[in-house]
Amino acid sequence: MALEQSHLYQEIHEQSAVLEEMLTQEPDAVARLAGAIRQRQPEYVLIAARGTSDNAGRYAQYLLGSVNRLVVALATPSLFSIYKQPPRLGNALVIGISQSGKSPDIVSVLAEARQQGALTAAITNVPDSDLGQQSDHVITLHAGEEKSIAATKTYTSSLAAIAALSAELAGSKQMKQELAQIPAKVNAILALSPAIGQIAERYRYMRDCVVLGRGYNYATAFELALKLKELTYTIAESYSSADFLHGPLALIEHGFPAIVVAPTGLLLPEMQEFMRTLKKREAEIIALSDDAATLAMGRIAISLPAGVPEWLSPITSIVPGQLFAMHLAAVRDYDPDHPRGLRKVTETH
Repeated sequence: MALEQSHLYQEIHEQSAVLEEMLTQEPDAVARLAGAIRQRQPEYVLIAARGTSDNAGRYAQYLLGSVNRLVVALATPSLFSIYKQPPRLGNALVIGISQSGKSPDIVSVLAEARQQGALTAAITNVPDSDLGQQSDHVITLHAGEEKSIAATKTYTSSLAAIAALSAELAGSKQMKQELAQIPAKVNAILALSPAIGQIAERYRYMRDCVVLGRGYNYATAFELALKLKELTYTIAESYSSADFLHGPLALIEHGFPAIVVAPTGLLLPEMQEFMRTLKKREAEIIALSDDAATLAMGRIAISLPAGVPEWLSPITSIVPGQLFAMHLAAVRDYDPDHPRGLRKVTETH
């Protein structure tokens, strides 16, 4: 089967349209949730998610924290589903993020939150799912059926849903205008697919690597590493660039692959200094950036579209990572739609 006929290829290339659809169809649902948040004034946000959706939660930690000044924590679902010792949630906003809305442990967090009287919300591709039914508010991803096991279009749509909620809570017309430009920016990145396919050839025999980001793109580092693990079976470890200096830096030796996500923003000078440290240790840097000087520091450069504000950059910066993982799987003759040992819906308890 040609790569272009795979579900993964098609779903990666549907992302611009999916984002457009979600942003067009969900403003009322987002506004209702924002209104409930203003009314209830939750003390903090608790996010329940697994896998790719957990990485969307990492994005929410930074965005809702920095723009909306909300304390955001990631839930520990086993406290709810196995230990049966759920914490006292108090006046919390509890958000479940799940493409299928089926995982029992995530649903259990929302069910307990509702029982305790907390405000609940779901971000899901299946609004009438078990998760949706436990939620006071639902934001639907509008991604259509995601047939490939590796989640792509549901991830970027989840990020956009979080971005839309943040913009609505902030009451920022500028943020909404910037978000509306993202589908076109994603579409521009998709044109890089053939060039990224050529880059993937160089890494046919790569067995391990690190993926590094910070701030908003801490989430991107985790999601890109996950895609490399599940699609190419590469031992890809994700780190904050700050955490990496506290020990894991010892991994770096001549030619060790380091994927660095460093778009324009407040963290760019620090990421550039970090890249200089990697270069001194002779790492092979794959740089993802929209900044020419940053790209020049990489052995391999993958350009991100200009004009994307830092708060939205995780939506665009993950797309070349998805393409790289897809092409690397193809180079290794792996089935991009059916990674070994995995199922589309993983129901953990």
